Amino acid sequence: MDVIAVHVDRCVGCKTCELACAVERGSEGKTLLSAVREAPQPQTRVRVEGAGGVSFAIQCRHCADAPCLDACLTGALARDAATGLVRVNDDRCIGCWTCVMFCPYGVIFPWPERKLALKCDRCMHMESSACVDSCPTSALEIVNVDKLADAMAEKRRSAAMAASGIAADGAVLLDLAK
Repeated sequence: MDVIAVHVDRCVGCKTCELACAVERGSEGKTLLSAVREAPQPQTRVRVEGAGGVSFAIQCRHCADAPCLDACLTGALARDAATGLVRVNDDRCIGCWTCVMFCPYGVIFPWPERKLALKCDRCMHMESSACVDSCPTSALEIVNVDKLADAMAEKRRSAAMAASGIAADGAVLLDLAK
């Protein structure tokens, strides 16, 4: 399964991903010019958060054991059998926000004007995700979850070796500052 990975070291908090998401997923006209004229205003399904000079985009993680699915009173939230992604069926959503309260990551947002719950569906109706395509610093990237796990394990191994004074190639690092 593919996921949207966030490179925190590349994110500058510009919120371009939010704009692209709102225009593509919430706008009738699918252009920024038409979106700003619409009422109600289009809403994004991804949010950029940050503090202390560090920012990052947060979006639905499509949890394997998704509490939002069990919380949905009308069955508007469902897992797509083909992709494994959790999506919202707008026709069934009544805007009760139960899923918003049950999401452990806070990535389902209410859209009161349209009585809908909003969450990232990774632009499953498109070839690629609007947020990923629009990011000017390539902070968002679609990666395979297995490859991501391997990369994270290697990063942890390298960090542990560096902390213990051993280089990745096995050489002993000397701390000349002592």
